[in-house]
Amino acid sequence: MPDRKKIKRIWWIVRWCALACAVLAVTGGITVYALSLDLPSVEQIAARRVAQSTKIFDRSGQTLLYEISAGQKRTVISLEDIPQFMKDATIAIEDENFYQSPGFDWRGILRALWVNVTRGRVLQGGSTIPQQLARNAFLSSEQTITRKIRELILALRINRYYSKDQVLALYLNEIPYGPTTYGIEAASQAYFGKPAKSLTLAQAALLSSIPKGPSYYSPYGSHTKELLAREAYVLKRMLDLQKITKAQYDAASKEHLVFLPQDKGIRAPHFVMEVQEYLVQKYGEDFVRTGGLRVVTTLDMDLQGYAEKAVADGAKRNEELYQGSNASLVAEDPKTGQILALVGSRDYFDTAHEGNFDVATQGLRQPGSALKPFAYLTAFEKGYTPDTILFDVPTEFTSQNPACPPVVDYTNDNKECFHPQDFSADFHGPMSLRNALAQSVNIPAVKVLYLAGIGDLLSTLSHFGVTTLSGFGFVVFRS
Repeated sequence: MPDRKKIKRIWWIVRWCALACAVLAVTGGITVYALSLDLPSVEQIAARRVAQSTKIFDRSGQTLLYEISAGQKRTVISLEDIPQFMKDATIAIEDENFYQSPGFDWRGILRALWVNVTRGRVLQGGSTIPQQLARNAFLSSEQTITRKIRELILALRINRYYSKDQVLALYLNEIPYGPTTYGIEAASQAYFGKPAKSLTLAQAALLSSIPKGPSYYSPYGSHTKELLAREAYVLKRMLDLQKITKAQYDAASKEHLVFLPQDKGIRAPHFVMEVQEYLVQKYGEDFVRTGGLRVVTTLDMDLQGYAEKAVADGAKRNEELYQGSNASLVAEDPKTGQILALVGSRDYFDTAHEGNFDVATQGLRQPGSALKPFAYLTAFEKGYTPDTILFDVPTEFTSQNPACPPVVDYTNDNKECFHPQDFSADFHGPMSLRNALAQSVNIPAVKVLYLAGIGDLLSTLSHFGVTTLSGFGFVVFRS
């Protein structure tokens, strides 16, 4: 007969094991419930709006001038606009059983658990694509057991609610490919200057290598050899999984990848800042930074390039001749008023010389000769014609001031006297208004201003939108 004491001991062990399992199950269930309380529901996941940066383009709609973001530059695209190479490369390196798994990989979890327990800290995650999506979209990247449990719960919800293709599209639009570059479209534009749908196999393999460590594997960092080695590994995995042929593998392995130079991220900066200010005033700061606006402006980048060179050369010359360190230029289409080029300073990034100050729009400098056409227009409206004759001769425009001699004296630098001359110091005698304006001669221009009248000139200017000139001092002149 069996030993009763032995049987009793076995049953005692079984009961205690069953009780322990029950306690663990209840405790685990309570823990999972508690950790899932503040996780987003299926409805909240579906309603989530992904933040997208606002993009400002030139008039062609092709040249990107600047992206306004809340720290994440992103453009959401459909799965159809992502090449199959990119999808296969991502699955090969991140989650090769993606289409078969329930949203988690229990082997990967056990493997990661073993490493973490034996090392005494969280070193591996064993995350699938749904888990990585859950982490990037809704959770933090903190390395804790609690976060991993929450990540797993949320991944199961995502996997139940979305199809596999939808999860993959969300993932490729969500994950980081650099410090501020999020989503495959932004990555493709940032590193290769092309839309994601135009990526080659080699480029796709390289981009799929970056999310494991966006800073470490940055094409602009100090680990480009490691990045290229990981790209080669991705290509080998794709070949092993029969996603590409041997011929495709060989061709991609030999392709020389060229990255766009890392620039300051902004073109035509003064112009862009004006556009940004307008957008913020019209739509609000938050919407501009996260709403994904596509803004096509009037700027002509070819003309902008010429304008920037002209300002740089002109400012350098002025510095040598007159010790002036800055310059600006605005070019408009006279028929439409569209701004074709705008350079606000010699160098926007030269903060030592107030480079980000926009001389063109913020300077409010004296209008100088730019005022002359408005004075002539006002005079023409009063009946004067382009053939009207005025005299370009030495003229003192300050009347009845004893400080000013009766004979115009250009050696007298008394600021109370006003007797302008041209840069050439020449006088032309009688001149038609047509020639005086064409040559921008100063003395006839002041006389035209007198004939037009200050009040009427200001009225003309206001019709053109000029509101910063409030008045001038002017008296009868003698010549």
